Amino acid sequence: MSRNRDRDPSSAAPVLYNFRDEIREGLLSQQEKAEQNEGGFYDVEAQQGKRRGCCCTGVREGLKNGWDDVAASFRKAWEFCKSDPRKLMFSVKMGMALSLVSLLMFIHQPYKEISTYSIWAILTVVVVFEFTVGATLSKGFNRGLGTFSAGGLAFGVAELAMCTGNWEPVIFIVSIFTAGAGATFAKLYPKMKPYEYGFRVFLITFCFILVSGYRTRAFIHTAITRFILIVMGATVAFVINGCFYPIWAGEDLHKVIVKNFRGVASSLEGCIDGYLSGIEFERVCSKILTCQAADDPVYNGYRSVVISATQEETLEGFASWEWPHGNYRMMKYPWKQYVKVGGALRHCAYMVMALHGCLLSEIQAPRGLRQIFSNELRRVSAEGANVLRELSNNLDNMTKLRGREILHEVHKAAEELQKKIDTRSYLLVNSESWVIGNRGNIIPSESDDQVEDEERDQLGDLSNSNRQWPHENDRVVNVLSRSWDSHGSHILTRSVSVAEVPEKKFHKQLSWPSQYPIDFDQTATDHRDLDASEKTYESASALSLATFASLLIEFVARLDNLVNSFNELSIQAKFKDPDAILSTETKGICKRLSKLLRL
Repeated sequence: MSRNRDRDPSSAAPVLYNFRDEIREGLLSQQEKAEQNEGGFYDVEAQQGKRRGCCCTGVREGLKNGWDDVAASFRKAWEFCKSDPRKLMFSVKMGMALSLVSLLMFIHQPYKEISTYSIWAILTVVVVFEFTVGATLSKGFNRGLGTFSAGGLAFGVAELAMCTGNWEPVIFIVSIFTAGAGATFAKLYPKMKPYEYGFRVFLITFCFILVSGYRTRAFIHTAITRFILIVMGATVAFVINGCFYPIWAGEDLHKVIVKNFRGVASSLEGCIDGYLSGIEFERVCSKILTCQAADDPVYNGYRSVVISATQEETLEGFASWEWPHGNYRMMKYPWKQYVKVGGALRHCAYMVMALHGCLLSEIQAPRGLRQIFSNELRRVSAEGANVLRELSNNLDNMTKLRGREILHEVHKAAEELQKKIDTRSYLLVNSESWVIGNRGNIIPSESDDQVEDEERDQLGDLSNSNRQWPHENDRVVNVLSRSWDSHGSHILTRSVSVAEVPEKKFHKQLSWPSQYPIDFDQTATDHRDLDASEKTYESASALSLATFASLLIEFVARLDNLVNSFNELSIQAKFKDPDAILSTETKGICKRLSKLLRL
């Protein structure tokens, strides 16, 4: 204390000043320090204004981001409505139906019960009102049938229970158990699947009438009131959904089948183009491996057909409830035949799916080997896609086919591919002892010689130095045909029996060299240096091309069943005759010209 008293007061002031400056400098930001150093003073009001400006800027940015999110949501909703305007109309119709049914709550006299239990009519509209007219009719019928049958059965059980006296609770519990178990078991039966909703309504109504009637003793009144309100709600739903911008399940089924035809055609062409162009995939999308939606257009084309079986059956069930309309002005329209056509198309789509699997496979044939069969493969795919598109157009326009010549070109293309595989089969196997039977009836032509020379030019130069022939007494001609590199090498020894066959008929076979290299990607290697694993891979690579071609030919074979199914549909649905349409159009043009000439 004495030391503090003895200290000069003038010396204590700078110490206090420095301490405050140090605290203030620690609290100031770097920018504030710079401004203080430049200006020589610290403007507190300016800094507070900047802080308020930063807060306002943050609020403005938050509001702007929120508004951008709202605007983006509205844009997405608008795009969604533009993609399918029917969904917007369905929403409007739903609101209209609910508004009309809600008017029942304002009816107080003379039917007070209707106002009290108007919720049943509102619930009926909510449950019954479906996207299509057929679905609405189906659910309405199920709900009405379930309510009517449950009301009658509940009334009978209630009368029986009241006659038993003290056993009334037991009768109620046993009847509820029996009805619940029986209805649940019945709706699981396959043929009762369309009436599943009716069984649910039956259980709800049965239990509701028994439980509420046990307390109020008004079984008949409860059942009749509930049934009337359900009928009123269903009627409003039927009228609004069927009369104002109706959406038909049959029309949706028709469009789904047409779309599936075009999807399979696009996938078929995409598979062939990708296979012949030598597309290589480093890895396959996991969504494709699990049959989920992906961005691959080839995959999406046939996937929509494969997974549409349930959708087609559901639409067919709803379409059978709809009355004649539009282009389907016919009682008992053959909607089931549409499902059969979809099944036949799905049977063809499985082949396209297998072709796409070959395209994604790790084992691929050499690109040069694919080019040998490229013309035939492209023609088969083009003709097959044309058949599918023609069927799609005829189905869309609801016209019959012009006979069976629709399959003539694709069958011809498939036959040419089959012949090319047969004549060039030595390229698709890897065997050192391929024994062939008597080929005496096969005489090479000059055109075959020319094609063979062209293929040799594609595959590589011939090497005639190693030609070796066995002795004449062996009666066997061994022709060592071809070998290529480690990515696609094939060594084939072809043994042909010449017993009882003139020697001149084997001029073509004898003209083949015993061995010549085929360079697809790199310089050919000696076949003796190939190990067993490489030979196995080479054989599988060549066989993959044979598998691909076989799947394409099988696809063509399945088109016959598809065309037959379409013809049955066109007959049952009474499609228009294309010749009659052309004659009608011609007559119409002639009449117009004659009228103009008369004028």
